[in-house]
Amino acid sequence: MKLPRLLIAAAHKSSGKTTLSIGLCAALRVQGLAVQPFKKGPDYIDPMWLALAAGRDCFNLDPYLSSHDELRSDFARQAGTADICLIEGNKGLYDGLALDGSNSNAAVAKMLGAPVLLVIDARGMTRGIAPLLLGYQAFDRDIRIGGVVLNQVGGSRHEAKLRAVIEHYTDMPVLGALAHEPEVSLDERHLGLTTSLEFDDAHARVQRIGERVAEQVDVARVLELARAAAPWPLAAAGVAPAPAPTRPVRIAIARDKAFGFYYPDDLAALRAAGAELLPFDTLRDARLPVADGLFIGGGFPEVFMDELQANASLRDDIAAAIDAGLPTYAECGGLMYLARSLQWRGRICRMVGAIPGDAVMHERPVGRGYVRLQPTADHPWAATGEVRAHEFHHSSLEHLPSDQRFAYRVERGHGIDGRSDGLLHRNLLASYTHLRGDGWAERFVAFVRSACGGRREMRSPQTERLVA
Repeated sequence: MKLPRLLIAAAHKSSGKTTLSIGLCAALRVQGLAVQPFKKGPDYIDPMWLALAAGRDCFNLDPYLSSHDELRSDFARQAGTADICLIEGNKGLYDGLALDGSNSNAAVAKMLGAPVLLVIDARGMTRGIAPLLLGYQAFDRDIRIGGVVLNQVGGSRHEAKLRAVIEHYTDMPVLGALAHEPEVSLDERHLGLTTSLEFDDAHARVQRIGERVAEQVDVARVLELARAAAPWPLAAAGVAPAPAPTRPVRIAIARDKAFGFYYPDDLAALRAAGAELLPFDTLRDARLPVADGLFIGGGFPEVFMDELQANASLRDDIAAAIDAGLPTYAECGGLMYLARSLQWRGRICRMVGAIPGDAVMHERPVGRGYVRLQPTADHPWAATGEVRAHEFHHSSLEHLPSDQRFAYRVERGHGIDGRSDGLLHRNLLASYTHLRGDGWAERFVAFVRSACGGRREMRSPQTERLVA
């Protein structure tokens, strides 16, 4: 079957891939096309912007955390109703963890038979762009680089020189040239781009980026390149999820400006396993929703530490619920929020206090990249065998008691202390690790259902939390 698809890559990170990908999603959507965005590798923030631009969830494709067959199946499952699939790479086209490139962006392009659109940050370049493009073409002849978009072009004269050099020395078509325009760029900070959740004008920003890309990129030729992908050999509908158990369990989930790091397919897996997800706002809501379980994902609690501290009623409610045995899972930012306090830039704010430790932010990353973990005997809902996941945190968890129990032994990565991750307290598991697929959602829902026992739901002590 025909399945137009395209991987957008670059020579290195911060080249403008995300801006171009957002702009193409928005521009193609304006044309009435159903655009399915994907992002290579572990990432939460770029997919938020891509989802906003495309009007549908963006899904991650990770050849380190998934097998090749799983990756292709995941891609096909989400691509089935799309007119075009755009895959944003991470870092450079040939960058990846493995020396042989088996988990690089180029490897994903091969797995999916996707042509590549290369983005080059052209600041300070003229004739030197030719050997760069020639090298990228020659490095792996199985990769079809179908065109280049020049980014951060310094004006019409600079663009003309670049186009002349590329035309003279290479056979790579130039499909666009984006001028240096700070007003349409996306702000960055210590963990990458600022999330779309934090902007009241996020839709307007996406619209402006789409308009600029439509003006400066030959979108019709980009669409033609995507349509030139080889026919997809498998039906794209994917396998329907198994029916959920009859009685759902209610899981409260923090979804707001402070906490937004969730993979949409993991949320779908929670629902498919029988969870009803009840969103709440840690900045504004005074109480937890009535629920059987609690999930707090990653985010930027340090940016909103004053507001989180000010919402004392919710903090007290969460602390009491966890102490009463509410099954809870927290990742990274969620772990920081559940600590006694959070320290950043010389200031300390009170947090939930369910964890007997204090979160301290540092200027440089403490843990960053892929992790490999072995569940301990204390893990309340883990499968046996190695867990592959990822972490990216600038904070450490300090002043923990010496007898603290953990759910994981760290074999690669940092976790909480370089040796362990997954702090345990009552029915709480809180880790710096971000889980991805691997059946964790189903196991957590089963744990919540089991922990409920004969009780239908759990409420806070302030609202008669425990009911038969």
